[in-house]
Parts: sequence; C-alpha cells; structure tokens
Amino acid sequence: MRTQHKNQANEGRFRLNRREFIKLTGAGLFVFFTVGKLPSAPDEAMAQELPTDFNAFLHIGEDGRVACYSGKIEMGQGIVTSLAMMLADELNVPLDNVDMVLGDTDVCPWDRGTFGSLTTRVFGPALLQAAAEARAALLTLASEELGVLEDRLEARDGAVFVQGDPSKSVTYAALTKGKRIERTASGPARLEDPSEYTIMNRPQLRMDAHAKVTGAAQYAGDMRLPGMLYACILREPAHGARLVSVDVSKAEAVEGVRVIRDGDMVAVLHPQWDVAAAALDLVQAEYERQDNVRLDDTSIFDHLVQAAPDGQTLASGGDLKAGKDAAQLHTETTFLDGYVAHAPIEPHTATVHVEGDRVTVWPSSQTPFPAQEQVAQVLGIPKENVRVISPFLGGGFGGKTRNLQVVEAARLSKLAGAPVQVAWSRSDEFFHDSFRPAAVVTINSGASKDGDITYWDFGVYFAGNRGAEHFYAIPHHKTTSYGSWRAASKAHPFAVGAWRAPANNTNTFARESQIEIMAAKAGVDPLEFRLRNLSDDRMRAVLKAAAEKFGWQEAPSPSGKGRGIACGIDADTFVATIAEVDVDQSTGRVTVKRVVCAQDMGLCVNPAGAVIQMEGCITMGLGYTLSEEVHFSGGAVEDRNFDTYELPRFSWLPKIETIILDKPDEPPHGGGEPAIITVGGAVANAIFDACGARVLQLPMTPARVKEALDRKA
Repeated sequence: MRTQHKNQANEGRFRLNRREFIKLTGAGLFVFFTVGKLPSAPDEAMAQELPTDFNAFLHIGEDGRVACYSGKIEMGQGIVTSLAMMLADELNVPLDNVDMVLGDTDVCPWDRGTFGSLTTRVFGPALLQAAAEARAALLTLASEELGVLEDRLEARDGAVFVQGDPSKSVTYAALTKGKRIERTASGPARLEDPSEYTIMNRPQLRMDAHAKVTGAAQYAGDMRLPGMLYACILREPAHGARLVSVDVSKAEAVEGVRVIRDGDMVAVLHPQWDVAAAALDLVQAEYERQDNVRLDDTSIFDHLVQAAPDGQTLASGGDLKAGKDAAQLHTETTFLDGYVAHAPIEPHTATVHVEGDRVTVWPSSQTPFPAQEQVAQVLGIPKENVRVISPFLGGGFGGKTRNLQVVEAARLSKLAGAPVQVAWSRSDEFFHDSFRPAAVVTINSGASKDGDITYWDFGVYFAGNRGAEHFYAIPHHKTTSYGSWRAASKAHPFAVGAWRAPANNTNTFARESQIEIMAAKAGVDPLEFRLRNLSDDRMRAVLKAAAEKFGWQEAPSPSGKGRGIACGIDADTFVATIAEVDVDQSTGRVTVKRVVCAQDMGLCVNPAGAVIQMEGCITMGLGYTLSEEVHFSGGAVEDRNFDTYELPRFSWLPKIETIILDKPDEPPHGGGEPAIITVGGAVANAIFDACGARVLQLPMTPARVKEALDRKA
C-alpha cells in the first residue's frame, strides 16, 4: 500500500483543484460518498456544486490499483492501515493494491478534522458502502463482458470470476480500461457478511511501520525547500502580558539574520534554526503584566465553582428525595482534577511557502481544511489558492486543531518573501497549549445496607459532558454539567480544549472512585458491588472478562491486595480495567504492577492496531493519573519543559494484558481513546485497596498519597 506521504515538498508546485484533479485522473471507476449528515458545509456555494463528494471518493484505475481520497489525517492512530483494510475487504482486492491519500486539500474532499474517535465508527461504514457500490458496478460490467448473469459471478483478488469455472474471469483493471464511470454510494449495495471477511478482524502490521521505524516518514518539520528560513518567535512571559518595548538591534547584527515585526509578533529568521534561536535570545523586550485574576493551581477549583454558569441536566430519573429516604449509606464527595498538557513528541510545526497569491502548507494539524481557511483569511486570498498537504502527525491528542503555528508561518512567509518553517520550542508548546481544563466533580449518592444504589446526584464543573452520565441501574438519579471545555475560556487564565477523550477521564475517575467508596461502606467486594448494580449486558461482559483474566478473588476493600476496578464508555466502546499497585507508605510513591483491560469495540478492524492503541492509552493514562499537572500563577505557566512536567517513563510500565471481545457482527466503534478513561479510577481504587487511603485529586502524586495516608492515620 502506498500513501501520499512521499516527496511532498516537490508536490507543493502541483496546483489543481479537486474537480480538475478528478478530470485529469482519466479513466476508471469513481465512487463518491458522504459520511452521514454533515454538521456544516465549508460554504453554501460548494455545498450546492458538489453535493456528493464532501467527505471522500474512491477510484479504481486502469492499472487495477484502488485509491481512497479522504480529508482525514494519520497521527499515529493507524487509520492508514485500518481504512485500507476495510476498503480492500469489501472490494475484494489485495491489501497491497490500496493507496490511501489523506489530508490534501487540493485532491481530497472537505472534512472538518480528525478527532473524537470518529474515523472508524463514522467514516468507516460509509467507506464500506462505497466499496460495495464499486463492487456492484464491477459485477455489472463483468456480466456484460463475460456474457454471464451477475448471480453466477464472484469477485476476489481484484478480479471477477465465473463460479465453478475460474478460467473465465476478468480483472478490475480490464473492466475499467478506457472507460470513465462515476457512481454515488446511495446505500442499497449489499455489504459482505462478516463471515466473508478475509482481511478485517485479523491482525495486520501497520502499513506505515517501516517508514516510521527507519526514519523515512515525513513530518512537517522534515520539509526542506530552497531558500527556506527558520523562524523563532518572541513569546510573552505570561498570558495577558502586553509588549511595551522591544530592542532587536543585537539580533539584527548577527550575520544572515532577519527580524520581522508584524503587529505584536516579533520573529527572528535565519537559514539555520540554531542561529535563529540564538539570535532570539539577544532580543530585549519589556512587557506589562495584565493578569485580571490572580489564580494558581491551588485556588483554581474554588474559582471554577464560583464562576460556573447554570447547570445543564444531562440525565435524570426517579426522585432524588425518595432515593435518599431509601438509603442507609450516604456518601458525598468532591473530586478535583488539574490542568494537563498535550505534550506531544512533535511540537506544533508548519512549513509554508507563499508564492504570489498561491500558498502551500505542510502542517502538523488535525484539521487541514480549517487550516486552509485560516491561512486564506489571514492573507486575504481565496481559500482555493491555498493547498494544505498533510504529512504524518507526531501525536495530536486533540491539541493540534487550532493551527496557530500555521497562521504564524503563513504571515512570516508572505513578509519574508521566502518559505518559512515555524517549529514551536518545547517552552512554546507548553505556553500556547490548549490544556485539558481543570475541573471539579461533586457526587452525592447512597445505597441500601445490602449494596443496592438508591440515588445518584452527579455534578461536573467545566470538564464537559462526555462520560458524565452513569450506566448503573440506579432508580433515582440526576447528572448535571456546569460549563464545558468548549465554552469555558472566560473562566480560565489561558486556553483550554479537547484532550484525549475530553471530559471522560475526569468523569470516569470521579464516578468509579465513588462506586468503590460506596462498596467499601457497604462492606461488599468491588466487583460484586458493580455486578449487583449493573444491568447493561455489554458492560457486564467486559467487566467479567477483565475479572476472569485478572484472576479476581472476592474481598471487600481495603483488602491489602492493591487491586482496583474502573469501567467506562467512550466512542461507543465499553471498557473495564483492573489495576494492581504497590504503595510505599513511607513516601507515598505508587508503582503500578499490572493492568488488565477488556473492551467491546464491536467489529475490531485490525486487532493488532487496536492492542497498540489500548497499550498506548494505558501508558498515557499513567501520566494524568500519577504525575501530569500544569502549575501556574496567574497567566504565567510554570511548567515549560519535561524537567518539571513529568510524563510516564518506560520504567513505570506495568505488565499490560488486553482483551478485545469478539463481536464481528456488530458495527465498529472507536478504539483510539476508550482505554485511557479508566486508568485514573482503577489506580485510585487500587491505592485505596492497598493501604486504605483515598486520594480525591488527580494526579495522585506521592505528596498527595502521603497526605491521604496521614489523614487516615
């Protein structure tokens, strides 16, 4: 399989819009398809002109190769492989015959972005339907070519055969040669039965693995253009600070350095990045701090509760008063969760070449089409004049959607009259990140003395709605959300945004901690307590699968064994995680020894890729659980590198065991985020089970664990 990630710097001079590209592609079979109801069209004119190809199209060429053109991007989640597997299986072609062309705004139809674990579960079914439409068209052509009724034909390995007489056949290439056929995926084409799959639901090595392991993979920072300049940009010391004066004379004295000032942006440019960076250090600037609210990472929680808007009821049932009257055991708890950075390996980067009124952009971005519109707007040119070519992305996690670095590079390229690359430093990356928001969760719940939950009153402040609604069989309940990360910026001293499974990590940590607090009060084993209060068959199945793999032995917490459970739902995938920990009670340091994770994700397109995603989620989850936290004072971000902001280390990794329930007859669900949501709750519950100390704030640092131990004593 080939992808578009090759020789991209040279492709920048290829100037065609999509309609011209499709015309020049020549003969073959084209199938255009949309992905459900679009949330919005890029503009009304385009919506009327191209009603059938907003999201993707596939092309079967005269050489028999199959190409899929989509606005999605590859950022490590593995869709270059999984989407190709879906297309190859439904179209009955060898996987090596499929080319994925992703995130190129000149040749790929519009797409709002790659996020939310939406690609496989939303785009995937539409891709299958398009492939089925193509296969049906090819069978019709083959029937005419071979003089045989369609019901006597079968497609496999890129050809159509007469059943019972394999000597009579015709290849897809031969059927499309010299012809131009266009179809729109309308829905009635028959999809293959899962029992007919030969590629999906079987482990497949990722198609981009060799390029990434050998270093051949191209990222935004790998682009090299003739005459290209590297730009280092002057940054304010704190959010809200205003530039009062600046002296760039010493920087300008460095040979080959150019200094550009455009409004509040001051940038130092040079053909070598290290020279530009050193010259930036010579710039002398004076700022005036304008912090409107003196907040820090300790006072932020009270501030959020006070600043919260009226609540939005997400779910309710029964009568809370009746539930409280029926309960013998009552628990009221407040959970806290601090700001967390995205901290991708690849910082925000963009290479931009402005040539007159034409622009080519190579960004590290989850949203290439919005980036196209942003560049067009800042430069005052039609968006059709901007081509965005998406290289591989070195991690996004929801943080590479705003495209600030793309706009910076575009402005500078125009002013410099040369290609410009902006690569944020690690300090820039932390300072300008749209952090996962700090949040507060309050839960008031109760149960009978036998362990039946009678009422549940859940309130979440500013984390967001995702994962807030419970899935337990609780007769009297209410879930309320106060503010969301989507509209919370005025309550925060800096930008906040989506962070892998936004809101769900916070909500699941609070909910699953509260469940085990209640189980401990009732003196009931945590597994038994959950099963007693669960009626959902999918959740019961993943929970039982994890418990069986773990070898769970019944005992109320704290048992001294150091085991904890957490369950959750994300992207329509059900997940249950059991963690085993050791707690050093003299220091509060937690060692996670073992994690067992089971998930029901419907049809698992690529089990090998899904396992990698689960392992990655668990590893990343250890960060927000044990160490990752942004410290700040007013608008000043105090963590600007990994010397103070601690990511999970390889030495931390526990034994990880994964289980994927076999559900080939179900539609595929999201796999990029579910396993991360349960890590915090499972570890928190395991800490309590190990030593009887309950930690109510993430991350559960040694200091916080030690404080909880001291309170217990």
